[in-house]
Amino acid sequence: ARVLEIARRLSRGEALGTAAEEEEEEGCRRHREPLEVFCKEDAALLCAICRESRAHRAHTVLPVPEAARQYQEQIQAGLQTLKDDRDKLLQFREAEMRRNW
Repeated sequence: ARVLEIARRLSRGEALGTAAEEEEEEGCRRHREPLEVFCKEDAALLCAICRESRAHRAHTVLPVPEAARQYQEQIQAGLQTLKDDRDKLLQFREAEMRRNW
């Protein structure tokens, strides 16, 4: 959910620093530390203490801005595919309507 919120802010042209500042203000619920990395396996933001815990130690983690950038690229690619599909369906619909007339 946080990654999607970051992607939404980036797509609206808002600075990523704003989202990062909010995350730092909230921080880790368990340790009250700033959320610095994103765990790809669990799709969760982690603080430094959580990162070193047994639950995440072997997982792949990325800095939050890099993870947001990657997910934004994936979301944009998926959005483009959906737009292309919609355009094809609209063209098909228009052709069928002309054929029926």
